[in-house]
Amino acid sequence: MKRRKFLTLLGGAAAAWPLAARAQQAAMPLVGFLRSTSANASIDLVAALRRGLAEAGYTEGQNIAIDYRWAENRNERLAALAADLVRRQCALIVAGGDAAAHAAKTATATIPIVFATGDDPVKVGLVARLNRPGGNITGISFFNSADLESKQLELLREVVPKAGVIGVLVNPTMAGAESQERDARVAARALGLQILTLNAGNEHDFDAAFTAFAQQGAGALLIAGNALFTGQRDRLVALAARYALPTIYGLREFVLAGGMMSYGGSLTVAYRQVGVYAARILKGEKSADLPVVLPTKYELVINLKTAKALGLQIPDKVLALADEVIE
Repeated sequence: MKRRKFLTLLGGAAAAWPLAARAQQAAMPLVGFLRSTSANASIDLVAALRRGLAEAGYTEGQNIAIDYRWAENRNERLAALAADLVRRQCALIVAGGDAAAHAAKTATATIPIVFATGDDPVKVGLVARLNRPGGNITGISFFNSADLESKQLELLREVVPKAGVIGVLVNPTMAGAESQERDARVAARALGLQILTLNAGNEHDFDAAFTAFAQQGAGALLIAGNALFTGQRDRLVALAARYALPTIYGLREFVLAGGMMSYGGSLTVAYRQVGVYAARILKGEKSADLPVVLPTKYELVINLKTAKALGLQIPDKVLALADEVIE
């Protein structure tokens, strides 16, 4: 081959390389990620999402891109953030938390959405049915049923039998707040317990709520599940310790952060499942045909170090029920 012809071919191939690279980049699916909390509060959840995607062969930065949007605990920002992801023409949106799921559903009726929510998704209007959600949305729900809250209160009674009043902290801005409060009240009545329910709609309400619990004689506390509280779990656990309130939570992540006890699902397991569902949709399945995944097992996790710091001895019969004990 003549030198001039070879150089011409080489130059043409070199010119084609960036075009091929751009074409490959353009073909890489873009996933939007929307959550009401901060990035720092969601590191473990994002890692779990990536694990779920990786199980199906998707690796961020290699064959999939993820565009993150954080509302920094300001739910009023979610609508604009969701609209921005729609404008980016994402192939799919992952919505983390109750408020984010509603914002994403309002923003688009065509882009597939996979949510992780602590609400009953049918009751709050996210899906029509659990087995066949319909529309463009499905996901993972670890919602607190009345039976779950009853069990949480029962466990508190076993651990702190002398607590005359049990506090319940609820986020009134979430869609399922009224049902959470009602279920706790019904469960307490059935167990013969007196509860004191207080609201905290943002992190600035926490101190006042804990002060009120202490002033009104709460001897133990149940923290209801929602994205705000999960994102602020370190602060809530610290407040429970400061006010010496034995507290039960709905997610093991609180106990890993130093909380006394949790009974419920695992948030990281839920986000791994979100990643699995997202991958299935990216490969061609329809969100409308994928049933909402519910917890198959609730776990009891106990932090003995925290219980000891509170001056409590966890009864043997409660320890025998524990799936995990942190010493």
